Amino acid sequence: MTRIKLFLLSAAGIIGGVISNAVGGWNAALTTLALFMAIDWITGIIVAGVFKKSPKTETGALESKAGLKGLLKKFAMGLAVCVAYRLDMLAGTTTLKDGAIIAFIVNETISIIENTGLMGLKWPAIIIDAIDLLRKKGDPQ
Repeated sequence: MTRIKLFLLSAAGIIGGVISNAVGGWNAALTTLALFMAIDWITGIIVAGVFKKSPKTETGALESKAGLKGLLKKFAMGLAVCVAYRLDMLAGTTTLKDGAIIAFIVNETISIIENTGLMGLKWPAIIIDAIDLLRKKGDPQ
């Protein structure tokens, strides 16, 4: 039993180290992004599985294909942060990585608000207004 535990802990440490190195180290922004990604995924599962109101499926119910697409999208966000970090390394800056992380945090926040709204949760108007403002700034019109 201790060998299995040692193996799993070692594997987790190696994987964590590789991921941390690939994105230029772990910081509060990455922790926030990872947390918001998890919250978004969990609230999406609840909306589909419990409330049957998912806009991502025809029936609104839980579908493995929609869940897989969501997880792959989050994986792609991680890859985008990695690419932004590598571009920053070439340019000698940190703005691309930070900008990508902030953009993805805003995107996840919007999705969390939408998911919890489908559950009937009412958010304070000031938060909705701030999100609407961020949405308008990102609109290419």
